[in-house]
This record gives sequence, structure tokens and C-alpha cells, in this order.
Amino acid sequence: MTELTPLSDALLRWLPEQRWFGGKNRDLSEVSTRDAVTLLDGDPKLVHAVLSTADGEYQLLVGRRRELPEHLGHAMIGEVDGYVYYEAVHDTELMGRLLTLIAEDTWVEGIHFAPEPGAVIVPAQRAKPVSAEQSNTSVIYGTEYILKLFRRVVAGPNPDLQLHRALQSVGSKHIARPLGAITDEFVVLGILQEFLQGAVEGWAMATASVRDLMAEADLHAAEVGGDFAGEAFRLGQSVAEVHADLRKALGSGQEGPERLYEAVQAMHRRLDAVLADVPELAPYESALRAVFEQARSGRSLVDVQFIHGDLHLGQVLRTATGWRLIDFEGEPAAPLAERNALRSPLRDVAGMLRSFDYAAQQLLVGHPADHQLEVRAREWTARNREAFCDGYAEVGDDPREQGPLLRALELDKAVYEVAYEHGNRPDWLTVPLASIARITAGED
Repeated sequence: MTELTPLSDALLRWLPEQRWFGGKNRDLSEVSTRDAVTLLDGDPKLVHAVLSTADGEYQLLVGRRRELPEHLGHAMIGEVDGYVYYEAVHDTELMGRLLTLIAEDTWVEGIHFAPEPGAVIVPAQRAKPVSAEQSNTSVIYGTEYILKLFRRVVAGPNPDLQLHRALQSVGSKHIARPLGAITDEFVVLGILQEFLQGAVEGWAMATASVRDLMAEADLHAAEVGGDFAGEAFRLGQSVAEVHADLRKALGSGQEGPERLYEAVQAMHRRLDAVLADVPELAPYESALRAVFEQARSGRSLVDVQFIHGDLHLGQVLRTATGWRLIDFEGEPAAPLAERNALRSPLRDVAGMLRSFDYAAQQLLVGHPADHQLEVRAREWTARNREAFCDGYAEVGDDPREQGPLLRALELDKAVYEVAYEHGNRPDWLTVPLASIARITAGED
């Protein structure tokens, strides 16, 4: 029995309320503590725990105090024997302990807190959690570092750490430098990286551009002061350069018709599953299946390599020196084997093209139909998709030259979005459905 065992009932109530917990739609009848390691004793106390649930294993940093300060009240999990237990990522004092352990290259009962070779870490930095994330949690230290804590505990090669190290080894200029890691045998629990102070998220820049356009709806996208096309072009260049850096560091390969057939069959299976839940998708079934089949028609080989795997405007940051790509872990819900596999770089291109569409449409969701704004949104999307592909083609192969495969990958992503929006944001369902209608009609 660990110290956290009496918290089991409290955790049963608390876990489903957390944004990073993936088992919200399942019956959470039991939570057990597989492991609990004390990282700091006393009052406050810091415990690193691995929780076992029906949805898998999760990492949790637990703080314990006799009296919980008011500013940490929202992080409370429960009380046991006169002590208050809470989620420690919100505790500046306790999170400072993690940075010190990494800086000092420390082992604590099998958990290794290690700096990257050559990295010099100054631990005296004030910690602040980042509140905007969902599947993982990050903590910023001063203006120098950011620590990403992986909530799901998955044994095996972690693509986020592996790809950052690979890109660092070839001097890629489009990533945040990896500085340290927290590992437990074959599990990567966290990554410390340089904090890109002053960087602006691509999603924020793109949606600001759309707002500028909507405010001047009688103008074309190219005529508005907040035109994003130049940045979209540079972003395309940066993504192509990262793909080239990954090939340089880790090599590449080619897949034959069998693997392409398997990929297309996976698209059909995803469509089958979503059709069963979302009847609004049914009018597009035949057209979708035709596009999927076209992707492998006449093709014998497909170039594959390591890729980002979950690329969109929220995964890129604009700094004073250019675009940086972040979060190379791939789609968190996908199996680890899939995230570590060689895949077509067109998957990243397709993800970004979908993100441009979302950026253009998001201001229209929940508002009465306005033909003029809808026309401008489509124009913004087309302009920035084209600019991104132009930028990519300046550095690498033009993705538009592989139109059937790119179109299939983008529609497969849109089908995934239909499932997500149906289950989480029904008002947004029109965004991927409208894209599917447009793409299957040959308008892109």
C-alpha cells in the first residue's frame, strides 16, 4: 500500500474532470497507484505517481501540505489524515524541485532527471504552469526553459524526444533546443527545452489575419493589412526544411503498393466508423471512397520518412528569427508504433492545409450565414494554402504534384475531424463537412 492509496476514491472523482484524462467517456470504477516516488520530503512534500486506470496509465505529480494556500485551492484532490493532497504542477516551489533535479543529473528510485549533453541549466527560475494544454502539461521556468510533462505513461521510444535530438544533431534552426529529460527505464516522462520567449503561435497569427479580413469584408485577402500569405509561404519553407533535416538525420525509404493499399484500407475503416455515428457524413461517402481509391491508382512507390505527425497552426511558433515547430510526439491518441513509423511527409502538409481551413472558418461558427464573409473565408483559405505549398515547393518537392495522395490524406483528416466535432463541439461540425463537400467537388 502506498501513501496515495487512501486517495483512490478522491481520484475517482477528480480524474474525469481533468482535460488531459482520456477516459472521460468510460466507466471509471477503479484507480490504483502503480508507483509512487518521493521527490521532496517534508511540508510541502512532492510525490511522483503513476496511476493505473481502465484507460491506461497516467503520470501525476502530487503535492502534500498540512495547510493548502488559497491560490492552490483549485488544485486540491482530497484530504487524508490531516494532510491536503493536490496537483503539484500549480505549486511554484515544488516545480522548482524538478528543474534542480535535472540540473544536477539526479537518480531518484529509478527515475532519471538528466540534462542533455552539453546543456548547462540554471535551476533558480520561477515556475509557472501553462494552462492552455490538454493532452500534456507544461511548466515554464523564468524566461529560459519549458518542461513538458507527458500525462500518458507509454513504454517505448518517445518520438518527441527522439526527433528533437535528431534535429538538434544536424543543427536544425526550426526547433526549440532540447535541454533535458525525465525518464523511467523505457518511459519518457518529460522533456526540458529552451523557452522561446516572445514567440507567437501560428494559430493566433492566422486567426488575427482572418479577423482583419472580416472587418474589411469588401476587400480581398491580398488587400488587407493583416494578410498572412507571406507568413504562410515562409512556414511552408520551414516545414520543408524540417522534413529535409529529418531525412538527413534519420534517413528515408519507400513503401510499395502493399503498404499503400493498407493505408487506403485504414482510411476506409475510419470512414466506416464515423459513418456509423455521424449521419451527416453519408451524402459524401461515395465521393470520399473514390478519392481514397484514386490515391493508390497508378502508384507503385511512396516516399516515407519520420515526420511531425500532428502538424497544424497550433504546433508552430513565429519567433523573431523565423518559424519553429514544436511537439513532435504525433497524434497523442495514436498507437506508439504508428507514431514511430516512417510515413509520407504529405501527412504533415495535409494537416497544415486543414488548419488553414479551420482558421478561416472559426469566426463564422455559431453566427447567421453571411455570404460575403463566407466568400472571404474561402478566399483566405485558398490564398494561404497556395502560399504554403509555394513555400514548401521552393525547398522540397511540390506537394501539389502528388495531388491524389495529398487530397486523400486531407480528406482522411477531415473525416477524423467530423468524428471529433460530433463528439465534442457539434456546432463546429459544419467546418469539416463543408471542406469535404468542397474537396470532393474538386474545388481545391
